[in-house]
Amino acid sequence: MMTDGRRSLVAAALRQTRKAFIGVAALSAVTNLLMLTGPLFMMQVYDRVLASRSVPTLVALSILAIALYLFLGLLEVIRSRILTQIGHRLEEELGGPTFDTVLKLPLRMSKKEAIAQPLRDLDQVRQFMSGQGPVAICDMPWLPVYLAILFLFHSFLGWITVAGAVILLALTLVSEVTLRQPMQRLAQLGGNRSEFIEAGRRNAEALHAMGMSGAYAARWHEMNAGYVDVQRRTSDASSGFAAASKIFRLALQSAVLALGAWLAIYQLASPGAMIASSILTSRALAPIEQAVAQWRGFVNARQARRRLESVLDKFSEDRQPMPLPAPRQTLDAAGLVVAAPGSNAAIVRDVSFKLAAGQGVGIIGPSGSGKSTLARALVGVWPPARGTIRLDGAELGQWEPESLGPSIGYLPQGVDLFDGTIAENISRFAKDVDPAAIIEAAEQAGVHQLILSMPEGYDTRIGAAGAILSAGQRQRIGLARALYGKPFLLVLDEPNASLDAEGEAALTNAILAARKTGAIVVVIAHRPNALAAVDQVLVMAEGRAVAFGPRDEVLRKTTVRAVSETA
Repeated sequence: MMTDGRRSLVAAALRQTRKAFIGVAALSAVTNLLMLTGPLFMMQVYDRVLASRSVPTLVALSILAIALYLFLGLLEVIRSRILTQIGHRLEEELGGPTFDTVLKLPLRMSKKEAIAQPLRDLDQVRQFMSGQGPVAICDMPWLPVYLAILFLFHSFLGWITVAGAVILLALTLVSEVTLRQPMQRLAQLGGNRSEFIEAGRRNAEALHAMGMSGAYAARWHEMNAGYVDVQRRTSDASSGFAAASKIFRLALQSAVLALGAWLAIYQLASPGAMIASSILTSRALAPIEQAVAQWRGFVNARQARRRLESVLDKFSEDRQPMPLPAPRQTLDAAGLVVAAPGSNAAIVRDVSFKLAAGQGVGIIGPSGSGKSTLARALVGVWPPARGTIRLDGAELGQWEPESLGPSIGYLPQGVDLFDGTIAENISRFAKDVDPAAIIEAAEQAGVHQLILSMPEGYDTRIGAAGAILSAGQRQRIGLARALYGKPFLLVLDEPNASLDAEGEAALTNAILAARKTGAIVVVIAHRPNALAAVDQVLVMAEGRAVAFGPRDEVLRKTTVRAVSETA
């Protein structure tokens, strides 16, 4: 059940465009009246000008028609611009909250579920609202007006148009029912195809090095053949319905013209009415055709709006925590139970420890023991299922993430840098940056000289994911980013995984320097070299803390236990 406050976020954005839509409806009313210019002009030419052979009358009617057409064109341009502004307003109101929600998805949902759907939903709603969908809705009420005029000419003309409209709607419904499942299947296959291509692109080096390219290509051709086959059959069916609809509309217009001629022969209608009725029939069916063309877009936009409302409500944070001072004293984890987003299976179970300012802890244990999960929980990436993590006595949720962020330094196991300069990455893309703080962080990470050796130094653009850097360079720049601003809590997950001896020495110095300034440092490690600068050790096994205490004491007991178990 969505909260009224959050529902109003999407609804309020649409309400703000209500006056603009009223304007669109008013313009549509005028444009639909002006659409009668063509039929009425033809009717006057046949019934009045040809009968009287009056050239001045023809000139006057032509000038009037041209003026009306120019006015119609102006109104169409104004209506189109209003619709564009409606789309722009929706983006202004909902773009920011939607993007924030997309960034939160991987923290609350499984990787499979954490897709950028909200942005696509917003695009779908915006495109519909700024496109021809609202025009079709505003034009639909004018269908009875055109039918009424046809009935005024003669009831036969009105009834044949009504019958044509019913048949056209029936064709559309049959098309919708027939193509619904094939279109859904095609979208699913298209998504799988895109994921397969992206997986191959990411792993191109492994495919080439291990001679897997041929086998991978064979799987691609098999998958692509299925996609192309479904696309061909769907396209054939779609084009068949489109052709049938087109031929029927042309035949109907000719039938109306023939019926009008028959009525004119028996003097039941004028020759001008014969021509005008043919044009009016086309215009009467236009709202139906337009609505049919926009129907799928309308349904998709309605579903997208519901999904958008739901996800914005789910990830809403209406409560604004009271600002707290930056933490300076303690880190306390008590009874910690942590599960991956979207899962109920606990990875970390009942872990408790406490650290004071200036202390450093090394977390060790076999692969799969929950070390990286614990690191994610400590920096607030994965919220605990049970238990608490407190900084200076306050739980992490009592801070606004943006205000707590400068007090956190985090180096994840897989270091991801962003497209931008080295300086921007180290400074976390902050707007007001102190160059001295960037250089200080780089020097502390031992990467200052390396950066200076690059073509443009700190202004070197590193490309998406730090493409121009080696794994070791990315890790050291990631360490500088974690150290930027002298954070109170520094969590480093496998910080020496890609470092050489020089890098490891810089890492040790950086940890010692951070501790001297009063920071708490948490180091996840497989290699013992990373523990040289910590004074505490936490041993993890099967998600539980099996030992915690002074480094040398815990390592000695762990070594003795391992030797005894081996013996």
